[in-house]
Amino acid sequence: MKIVTIVAAVSIMASSSVWGQSKPKTAEELAAYMGADREQILLEGAKKEGKIVWYTSLAGLSYKNIAKAFEEKYPGVNLQVYRAGSKDLAPKILSEAQAGQFVADAIESTPGILMLLRDKKVLRPYNSPELKKFPDSAKTEAQGATIYWVNDRESYIGFGYNTKLIAEKDLPKNFDDLLNPALKGKLSWSITSTGDRMIGTMLKYKGKEYVEKLKDQDIRLTTVSGPAQRDLIIAGELPASPTIFRNHVLVKIDAGAPIKWIPMEVVPTNAGGAAVLAKAPHPHAALLFIDYLISEAGQSALEKLHYGVAWKKYPFERYYPERGMTTNQYLKSQKSWNKLLRAVGRNN
Repeated sequence: MKIVTIVAAVSIMASSSVWGQSKPKTAEELAAYMGADREQILLEGAKKEGKIVWYTSLAGLSYKNIAKAFEEKYPGVNLQVYRAGSKDLAPKILSEAQAGQFVADAIESTPGILMLLRDKKVLRPYNSPELKKFPDSAKTEAQGATIYWVNDRESYIGFGYNTKLIAEKDLPKNFDDLLNPALKGKLSWSITSTGDRMIGTMLKYKGKEYVEKLKDQDIRLTTVSGPAQRDLIIAGELPASPTIFRNHVLVKIDAGAPIKWIPMEVVPTNAGGAAVLAKAPHPHAALLFIDYLISEAGQSALEKLHYGVAWKKYPFERYYPERGMTTNQYLKSQKSWNKLLRAVGRNN
């Protein structure tokens, strides 16, 4: 009799969440579900939903290639993309939420925007079997095993230079080398968020005294975008800059342009995070897509476009300036970094 009782108890436990998750009944349970039939459940639900609406700040071929590959893998699930700059996505999502018009299912954008959406409670914490390969530094934790987002792509800020204008002997290997007199008058610096993040990184690792010494280098400040700054270096109008993205340079190296990129000892990292909206109209499709985006296939598609992969090792230390901050703390820090940057550079 005791044996029968024990067997029955074990059977009951096996069907409970102690031994395995029960079938998800709510959107919250679905987002956290990690059963062996997860993909089957998500795919069946996604086909019934018919589509997913993805908001992203990815540009060029990246989001188009991903959309095409996703639809080929999951026929019957249409991926509709809304592409805009990071600063435009958050206001759009928040205004839609305030109006009770929930359009987006998933979002891929930069941490500053995702932090704001998290603080406004419009993101749905989720889990995924694909997360196990990502380091903790690439995940923004929520409750339990769930996260708000994971870095699905990374862009690394470093020293970009025109190979015809900067001598190899003068190339900097670290932050201290940027103070080399040979580089005086040859450096430019973006006063966009990219330049702010580099200043924040220097303050963290070298201190304010070091940053103030940069004033002696006669640094020219620019207000152009990352690709535009890179193109000015290629054209020879700007010899070099420590605020250039690695992926922007690699694309032009492939085309034969006279530009190269080298990291400093610490590399400020801009990340794109993959998140799910709390009121996603198509929750199954949203999670199915996020699983694909952070899978080997999705990551490979982004890597082919020279984005960094969060779970791969590179020959430099990565630093995420916003890590551990609230939205207000980050905005306040960014403002102070920009003020210091303007003080050490010149506008013409």
